[in-house]
Amino acid sequence: MNKTPLIKYLCALLLFGLNGIVASNIALDSYEIVFLRTMIGSILLIALFLLGKNKFHLKGHGRDALLITLSGIAMGTSWMFLYEAYQQIGVSFASLLYYCGPVIVMILSPLLFQERLTRPKVAGFAIVLAGILLVNGKLAGAGNRWGLFCGAMSAVMYAFMVTLNRKSERITGLENSVIQLTVSFLTVAVFVGFKQAFVIHVPSGAWGWILVLGIVNTGIGCYLYFSPLAKLPVQTVAICGYLEPLSAVVFAVLLLGERMTALQIVGAVCIIGGAMIGELVQEGRR
Repeated sequence: MNKTPLIKYLCALLLFGLNGIVASNIALDSYEIVFLRTMIGSILLIALFLLGKNKFHLKGHGRDALLITLSGIAMGTSWMFLYEAYQQIGVSFASLLYYCGPVIVMILSPLLFQERLTRPKVAGFAIVLAGILLVNGKLAGAGNRWGLFCGAMSAVMYAFMVTLNRKSERITGLENSVIQLTVSFLTVAVFVGFKQAFVIHVPSGAWGWILVLGIVNTGIGCYLYFSPLAKLPVQTVAICGYLEPLSAVVFAVLLLGERMTALQIVGAVCIIGGAMIGELVQEGRR
């Protein structure tokens, strides 16, 4: 069995888990970080796409192109909220809130994708809600409501991103990610342009971290994430996908010294475990 696709996928998840760690070393506003990240990442992905002699298939697929465009707008907006949450409430808590996005999609799947809402899905959602309360109860009392709002909105926009992208049936793989990341960059660029006319004062010591975030964590990360998906079983993708939020929390605790109380650790386990139960556990047949 060829292990290369799985190794690529796992490496991508670990890179995404390190996003908050890298961003914590960049002394810029959250939207400025996302602007530079998406700009560098999209340029790299476009270059990889063209060097691979790939072609765009937008002609005749207008509906799919529109869905991916809207998904890219949602992704750019989601990342701006997420990186603001990183700065306000820390990488570990922001990552856990962000990863509630798939749970929102799971609960809305009967309306969005005509999928049946099974008892494991309902149970998983309830466990995730309990985890959110355990993780964020202390934060809400400490006056971090703006950070919590940004974390919650990052999850909501993530849900929009996933929903719109899943409805695109003909434009997939690397082509999909190139369009989505480029639109994401343009979305953030519009915001930055209106806010400060693209004037960004980057500290000299920050460029190394910006290049790592843009080239490695975004460009290469997206390539490693999307290129092997078609070669991996759906179940493998779903199970391994939880390595991203788990690694983000572990990295934040080990590398940034972020602290979690015993109740917050239980909450983190509930969020990740509840999401896994809702997505992976099949309801038994009678």
